[in-house]
This record gives sequence, structure tokens and C-alpha cells, in this order.
Amino acid sequence: MTDLDVPDAPPAAVGVPTPRRPRGVAEPYDFRRPMTLVREHARHLEMAFERFGRQFGTQLSARLRVVSQLELEQVTLQTYEDYVGTLPTFTAMVLCSVDAARQTAVVQLPVGATLVWIDYLFGGDGRGDDRAARELTEIELTLVRDLLQHSLADLEYAFAGLTRLAVTVQSIQYNPQFVQATAASEVVLVASFTLRVGERTDAVTLMLPADSMLAALKTADGADLTSADDRERLMAARADLEHAVGGVPVRVGVRFAPSQVHPRDVLALQVGDVVPLSHPSSTPLDVVVDGAVLARAAIGSNGARLACRVVTVEEKSA
Repeated sequence: MTDLDVPDAPPAAVGVPTPRRPRGVAEPYDFRRPMTLVREHARHLEMAFERFGRQFGTQLSARLRVVSQLELEQVTLQTYEDYVGTLPTFTAMVLCSVDAARQTAVVQLPVGATLVWIDYLFGGDGRGDDRAARELTEIELTLVRDLLQHSLADLEYAFAGLTRLAVTVQSIQYNPQFVQATAASEVVLVASFTLRVGERTDAVTLMLPADSMLAALKTADGADLTSADDRERLMAARADLEHAVGGVPVRVGVRFAPSQVHPRDVLALQVGDVVPLSHPSSTPLDVVVDGAVLARAAIGSNGARLACRVVTVEEKSA
């Protein structure tokens, strides 16, 4: 589909190059949980994050008095659970509140990188402290929070053309598995960066709530879509998409209401045993597609084959 920007492969662990997906290999797409960005939206986001990266690098260079760069690698949509699964078991998770949306953003970076910043702030040579599982002291935490707050203020400038994005640093945690910034199944926007400070290079990620960002992008699309030709092309693209989706084959099943049995009964099953069902004979069966109930049907026959007659349709969103 030409309007979708499909990434080459799911993001790999931090610091590991992402392998490219072989040409001609189809990637499953879940319409109930879209995980790709519209190409135009992806371009807008990439430009905004690149502006932020330039400003962030300038801020660090000025404060640390050493050449610093923050380069964007990629922008992806992921579930929060998948995002956390790509992170190291010990890392700095800087929790920030998004003022306009009243949601939580996360800046993730190695703790060793922040200790290098502190070394530079006090006139050191940037050696830092690479001891495993080394947490920040109260003084170090205050310095890092202040430094990040000044640098993250440039998000508002970088995203000015899309939405108001002001964040406030709240706290720092160290185990991603215990940080519940949002629901595990919630879709989030993840920008991956490479941070260079002096001779040190680190992988950094910035996680933002996806719903508010995507809503802002759609609003901007509606404001820009003023010409009749643009609206006509959009309607034609939607019609093509509906036609293509309508021709995709799906498996339809009919199921009875489940019955509860004990594990000992399951283990004792023998050929010829009768398993009673809790489904009343007068109650229609569920018509399901991929686990979602779409209708109710009465069982019957069509010639020599079993069949079912749809009696009600479920008006539920998938």
C-alpha cells in the first residue's frame, strides 16, 4: 500500500544493528493495532526529531564544553511492552510529564553517559564511571535533571509546526521492567538516536505517547488538504484500500460456549468418552473471525454438509 511506510524490520536491541527484511517477504499487518506510520507523517516527525537533535547537541556542547551530537536513527510505532523489551535490564529511564496531554514521556540512555556529563561539568576529561548497576547520587541526579530539562525544552521549538510539546522531567528509574509509564499494550512513538559526547557514543531513545502525536498530525493534514484535487486523491486512496481489504480471505469459524473441566478429567480422556457441553441447544452459536465474535448463528445443514444460518450480527468494534 503506497500510503504506508513499512519499516524494514522490528527494532532490535539497543546497540545492535537492525537487519533488513529480505525483499518479497510479506509482513503481517494488524488493522486493530496499526504499527506503521503514514509516509507523510513519518517525514514530518523525522524533520521535527532532527531539529530537536541539533538543538540538543548544541545545548550539551555549550554546557559540557565538549563537542556533542544527537543524530536521529529511526522513528517507529511500538507497543510499550515491545519498547521496554528492547532496552537493557539496567539503564536510566527519565520519566517526563507531557504538559498538554497529561501523559508520560520517557528519555532512555545509559547511566554511564550521564556520569560522563557530570565529569565534564566539573572540568574533568569525561572518564565517568562504568561500574555495573551504578545509580546516581542525589547531587548527580540534580545535575542531570537540570541538564536534561534545559535540553528537552527544545522539543517545544522542534514540534512547533505540529503541536505544543512541552515536557517536564519528573524522576529517574533504573529498571525498565518496573517502569509503568503507560499500559503495556498502548502504542507509543519511539525515536532512536545516536549520542556522541566527546569520544563516547551511546544509543538513546525518546518515547512519546502516540495518540496525541498522531492526532496532531491528522489535524495538520486536514488543515493542509484544502484543494479539490487533494480531497479527490484521498477519497480514491480510501476506496482502493477498502477494495483491497475486502478481497483478503479470512477464516470464519463457529463455536460452542466453552465448558470447564478439571485437568484430571482431560488427562483421563479415552476414545469413546462423552464430553458434555454447557451450550444450550436453543442458543445460537458464535460466528468468529480471529477470535472476534461477529454474529450468532443457528446450526443446520446444506445438502450433505453442515451449515449455519446467521440470526443476529454483533455491532462491536474489533
